[in-house]
Amino acid sequence: MKPSLLLLTLGLAAAELFAQSRPTMFPPVRGTREMVGAANNFEVEAGYRILQQGGNAFDAGVAAVLAASVTEQARFGIGGEMPLLVKPVGKPVSVIAGVGYAPTKATVEFYKNRKPEPWEEAGRMPPIPSQGILATTIPGVFDGLILALDQFGTMSFSQVVAPAIEYSQGFPMGEEFAAFIRNNQPVLELWPTSKAFFLPNGVAPKRGEVFREPDLERTYRELAAVEAKTRGKRSAKLKAVRDLFYKGSLAKRMADFSEKNGGLISYTDLAEYRAEIDTPRKGTYRGYEIYKPGFWTQGPVMIEALNLLEGYDLKALGHNSPEYLHVVVEAAKLAFADRDRYYGDPKFSEIPEQILLSKEYAADRRKLIDPQHASMDHRPGTIGAPLKMPSGGGATGNVQDTTCVNVVDKHGNVFSATPSGAWLPSVIAGDTGIPFGSRLQTLLLTPGHPNQLMPRKRPRVTLSPTIILKDGQPFLALSTPGGDNQDQAMLQVVLNIIDFGMGPQEAVEAPRFQTEHFYASFAFHEFAAGGLNLEARIPKATAEKLGSLGHKVRVTGDWSNGSAPTVIQTSNGVLQGGADPRRGRFIFGR
Repeated sequence: MKPSLLLLTLGLAAAELFAQSRPTMFPPVRGTREMVGAANNFEVEAGYRILQQGGNAFDAGVAAVLAASVTEQARFGIGGEMPLLVKPVGKPVSVIAGVGYAPTKATVEFYKNRKPEPWEEAGRMPPIPSQGILATTIPGVFDGLILALDQFGTMSFSQVVAPAIEYSQGFPMGEEFAAFIRNNQPVLELWPTSKAFFLPNGVAPKRGEVFREPDLERTYRELAAVEAKTRGKRSAKLKAVRDLFYKGSLAKRMADFSEKNGGLISYTDLAEYRAEIDTPRKGTYRGYEIYKPGFWTQGPVMIEALNLLEGYDLKALGHNSPEYLHVVVEAAKLAFADRDRYYGDPKFSEIPEQILLSKEYAADRRKLIDPQHASMDHRPGTIGAPLKMPSGGGATGNVQDTTCVNVVDKHGNVFSATPSGAWLPSVIAGDTGIPFGSRLQTLLLTPGHPNQLMPRKRPRVTLSPTIILKDGQPFLALSTPGGDNQDQAMLQVVLNIIDFGMGPQEAVEAPRFQTEHFYASFAFHEFAAGGLNLEARIPKATAEKLGSLGHKVRVTGDWSNGSAPTVIQTSNGVLQGGADPRRGRFIFGR
């Protein structure tokens, strides 16, 4: 062999070896049987414990979410909401819509005439409070969990709630949870029930201290006890559990607390709420099937963005090159513009979903992407009449949102959930230990908008779990916290895996962008034209080039992106996990 050819061969081999051994902050996790990814070790342990006891992915996922409702109340509580995707072996993907609706008394007129909350300034208030008892929707996640357990699981509620009960008796407080309590102490002290729950003896707990939640423990024990007392088949027992929460003594105590403290939730609102099984929205990208929850979430944004990007050779542009980032950012901006204008609860509005998700629509919209200039305009598709969007009036700030749970079991069942709501600072409903959520703030007061506030209407949530199939078989399960950033963060992770061949851990750790070129889903709903955050690990020259194209670039910390997915990839009988270190995600499998 000629020396030059030998050097070329060795160089290619070295490049291939480097590509297969790129170091990651968190070591890749691989297995051949089962895997659980979530936010902390308690949640992962809860799910894995259930798998070891013979439960399936759906049993384990429910257990992990219940454990999160105890150990991660900084980001999520059992009074919140949850869209869930499930893929049973040999059956299609289904959606469980565990998202609560607006109380009957929640009207546009009520919120237009409301008085400032203690933490607000008159004349500078969001349309709907961003926290407190007037920001509350009906708790939806619990009914979603019971529905998942009943229709897809195999275990009893008592079995899957056992880890959560154990942790409610005491677990070491984490850094983030402790910091959230400390930072939100002034608001928590406005509510005696919240003060008693989060500030035992009036003092914020410190990291590493054992934290106990006796009221929530008692509530979970009450729910388990009613299951044990109920005669009949498993479904009848699970119905008794959900009925205690939504129709029984727990519902009466929650409603009584709400009404006595100026809230809008009534007993009838709780008693008439039902989580539902829904059909997922499906797209395709380079031969992969993309499944997302419907237009009552922002989930279809990913399908729209992938439809736009399918027309580009992204690999040829180069990963995180200025050209690549510009195209992906501009595609995301177009997809989010459609979200802002057309998404909402389809029970109340006609959503032009067949147009929005079509390849033909994407081909037409792709022409709007100028390779030399960043758009500063909000450009939804011209499907319906123009609609004046909310004008802001303030800065929403950071939303302390959400967690994620993904599970694949030894049979190949897949569970992907984005539990959220009832994050700090939350109002604890009396002696139940159940925190009320604040999701009502994502509804609008804008007349005629698909996401306009109406009684019994679900807010269009940012929550967006994802299941991707290849040749009809599970390929990826991923979900993330991050509010408006969820689908653009997961979009980048999906592209990293499908287009650039990264493993899940490398894909979640790669530097990311975050566009702010949309109407924010929370509080003031402000529009930040051209705003683009880049993690500092993206080279300075790339940031400068993007700035020259017109993007309003802000370079943030090395690991500052607000989302933190967990990912489980299934390929050739091997499970590979990814856990984002940005918020200390955990994943384990074997």
